Amino acid sequence: MTFAPRPQAGDLSFLKQLNRSAVLEALRQTPGLTRAEVAQGSKLTKVTVGAAVQALLNEGWLQEGDLQRRGGGRPGRALYLNETRHALVGVEIGVHELHVVTCTLRGTILEERHLALLQTTPEETLDRLAILVEEILETPEIKQRECLGLGLAVPGPTSPSQRRLSLAPNLGWRDVALLDMLRERLPHLGGIWLMDNEAKAAAFGEMYFRNAHHPTPGSLLYISAGSGIGSGLVEGRPLRVIRGVHGLAGEIGHTVLQPSGLYCHCGNRGCAETLVSGWSIRAALGISEESELDKAIARHPEQNRVATTLKHAGEALGMLLLNLHHTLNPAEIVIGGSLTRLGPALMEPALTMFEEHQNRLLPDASRIVPRVLDDSRIVAARGIAAEILSQALSDTPASPRSARVEN
Repeated sequence: MTFAPRPQAGDLSFLKQLNRSAVLEALRQTPGLTRAEVAQGSKLTKVTVGAAVQALLNEGWLQEGDLQRRGGGRPGRALYLNETRHALVGVEIGVHELHVVTCTLRGTILEERHLALLQTTPEETLDRLAILVEEILETPEIKQRECLGLGLAVPGPTSPSQRRLSLAPNLGWRDVALLDMLRERLPHLGGIWLMDNEAKAAAFGEMYFRNAHHPTPGSLLYISAGSGIGSGLVEGRPLRVIRGVHGLAGEIGHTVLQPSGLYCHCGNRGCAETLVSGWSIRAALGISEESELDKAIARHPEQNRVATTLKHAGEALGMLLLNLHHTLNPAEIVIGGSLTRLGPALMEPALTMFEEHQNRLLPDASRIVPRVLDDSRIVAARGIAAEILSQALSDTPASPRSARVEN
C-alpha cells in the first residue's frame, strides 16, 4: 500500500507542512488507517506521523475511531477526516439553473439549493447566486462549521488563470471576471476561492470523492450533456485535470461533425452541439427555453417526431463517445447532465453505437461501459468543492481558523 508521491522539501517548516498534507491525503484516499499504516504507506517515520496526527487531531482536521487489531503488531485507532468541523461551498452557474451545495471533507452533502433561471446578465445571475449562498451559510448546520472556501463551476472554458470565464456561448457571455464579481457580493466569506469549467469540476469530483471501496481508475472522462455538450478528463495521482493552453480541452460540443452543417452558437458550422444538445433538441421540436425539456418532450403532440429527433441526437452522442474513446482512451466514462433525464430514447442509440464500435481497432481490449447518472444536478458543484478541498489539504495552515485566502 503506497500513496501518491510527495514533492521534495526544503526548510523544516515546509517539511512539516508536507508531512501534514501527506497524512491528510493518505486518510482521504483510505479512511480508517491507523498511524502505523499511514507511516507504512506514506514512507514517513512513525514518530513523524504520530506528531502530525496529534497536531491535526488538536486542530480539528482528524477524528479517531475504534481500536484496530490488524496484523501482529500493537492495535491502533482508526483515523478519519473530521466530518463535523469544516464545510466546503460549491456553486454552479448553469444555462437554466443555479446550484449551491455545502459538503463535508468526505463529500457528504450537508445542504443544497437550486434555482431555475432564464438567460440574463452576469450581474443579475451573480446577485441571485449570492443570495442562495448567503441563505445556505445561515442554516444551523453550516453556521457552526469553518468554511474552507468557495468554488464556482461555469458553463464554458475559463482563462488560464481560472479567474475569468472566457466564453459561455449558450449564455452569450464572453470574458467575464465572474469569480471576482461574486466575491464582491460575498466579502465576508474567506478561505480559498477558485473557478473552473463545470465538466472539468465534475470529472475531478467523480475521482476525488470516489468511494474508498471502489477502485480508482487511472483516468476518468466526464461528459456533461445538457444545454450544451462539454467534457472533462482527469488522470494520475495526484489528480491532474487536462486543460489545454487556452483552457479549451474538453470543449467537445464545438468539435465539428458536419463541416457544412447548421450554425452553432459559437459561430462555426456543424459543431456537435448542432446535432446533440439541449438547445438543438429544443430547436428541432419547437420547445421554448422557458419549458423544462423533459416535461415538454413527454407532452409533445408529435411523438413520432420526438422519437426520430432523439434517435438522431443519441447517435450523434454515440459518435462523440467513440471519438473520445479513440482520442483520449480514458479508463472510465461517466455521462451526466440534464439530457440523461430524457431516458432510453436518447441514451440507447448513443450507448449502442459506442458498444458496437469501440473495439473495432483492438478487438481483445477490455470493454468500457459508460456510467450514466440519472440525477447529476449537484455533480459539478460538488466537484468544484472537491477542488477547494484538494488545495486546502495540500497547504493546511497551522490552525483551521487561518485558512488561506486566494487573491
